[in-house]
Amino acid sequence: MALALLKWALLVVVGAYVLAAAGLGLFQRRLQYLPDTRQISPQQAGLAGVEELKLATSDGETIVAWHAPPREGRPALLYFHGNAGGLVDRVARFRFFRGEGYGFLAIAYRGYAGSSGTPTQEGLMRDAEAAYAEARARGYGPERIVIVGESLGSGVATQLAARREAAALALDSPFSSAADVAETRYGFLPVRWLMLDQFRSDLAIRDVHVPVLIAHGDKDGVVPIALGRKLFDLANEPKRFMLVPGGQHLVLGLPDVFPRLARWVDGALATPRRLEASD
Repeated sequence: MALALLKWALLVVVGAYVLAAAGLGLFQRRLQYLPDTRQISPQQAGLAGVEELKLATSDGETIVAWHAPPREGRPALLYFHGNAGGLVDRVARFRFFRGEGYGFLAIAYRGYAGSSGTPTQEGLMRDAEAAYAEARARGYGPERIVIVGESLGSGVATQLAARREAAALALDSPFSSAADVAETRYGFLPVRWLMLDQFRSDLAIRDVHVPVLIAHGDKDGVVPIALGRKLFDLANEPKRFMLVPGGQHLVLGLPDVFPRLARWVDGALATPRRLEASD
């Protein structure tokens, strides 16, 4: 009787494990991408002088982008947001960019905020390529383009910087790979075998040969700071790790961090090969 119960309990545990793995495999993109479908214009968000664009991707999707030109001699930031929310949730950052004279081009990924399609890693990279092409078409040379990515967007930004010319790469709360993040949450499951969109920044960063900034809070409960440091260790010089004590997930929007970002951007564009490795 006891042996039968033990076998039954083992079957239940194995069955639950298989179901959990199957569920994660089937619904992983619903967990990884949390699109905000609100369609809010820059004007409705209180951003005067910012235009809304519709960009065509190489696979026929149409994505929404917000664009503001830089002041004379200032850089243009290509901005890639995280997996949740939308452009409207980054208004404070965009206002800061404009206050510094920076231009910006920020996209709503496919499936987000008026953009067509469904998010996947391949799709997001096509969206990023469309944004880069738009920036170049507007006359922004690589020496004026700073690629910026937050959280999931750090994976997009890093891969784009590995493929395309730019002046610098700035990452907010980045990971070494999305699979590493998944393992911190679902370590009891074979996530590396199941995960489709792994965003291997740890591989791409080796092909980035421009100044790199990584900003991370030591209290980040979404992407552990250890993963940001792992990515930093793999990055080429010149690079800088900006530690934000007490900072949680996403730190570039903090009032005391914005000025540090601006100083780094200006320094990277002025003397891209002379940045110090510490903040």
